[in-house]
Amino acid sequence: MNRQSARLSLSLSVLAISATNAFAHHVMGGRTAATFGEGILSGLGHPIIGLDHFAAVVAVGCLAAVHPAAVALVVAFVVAMIAGVALHLHGAIVPGAEILVALTVIALGALMLWRRKMSTGAALVLFALVGLVHGYALGESIYGAEPTPLYGYLLGLALIQSAIALAAMKIARSLAERSADLSPLRLVGAGIAGIGLAVLVQQVVPAA
Repeated sequence: MNRQSARLSLSLSVLAISATNAFAHHVMGGRTAATFGEGILSGLGHPIIGLDHFAAVVAVGCLAAVHPAAVALVVAFVVAMIAGVALHLHGAIVPGAEILVALTVIALGALMLWRRKMSTGAALVLFALVGLVHGYALGESIYGAEPTPLYGYLLGLALIQSAIALAAMKIARSLAERSADLSPLRLVGAGIAGIGLAVLVQQVVPAA
């Protein structure tokens, strides 16, 4: 295990412990984006300031890294997330969406931790479901916006998530090449699962 992976895992764990109110933050200070530029900034920022969403995108990139069709899997995840946003904007109701978000983060982290090898088809289905759930949750921040800022939001969201997932994929491949037992990626997976657990506890016990 190298120092880089240990530091990354430690950072994820610290973020999970300290993540109390970060999940409710909004890029625009709680108001809906009103311009195309604000929409882009909101789309770029939400998957980053929302630690649970960020962790999910990182996990998707890491899990996709072991597949020959890794880039296609990342694209499928991003498309599914945009579809999830659209579902929210069209009035679909998903009870307990934030709890589902937390559960998906735990599941992704657990898969990294245990290194369960999935077929490309299984990975595609999983990433599509995760994308829909996270997209639905993210859609709340742009609900009610005019078309112009909405398009900006979707563009920013697609760009930042693609960039994060592809970067995570590249780093995961590099770490896998350096460590035969894949322990660095297991550590990262443990940190991601910890983030999901922290979010779940916050949702189930709001005062926690």
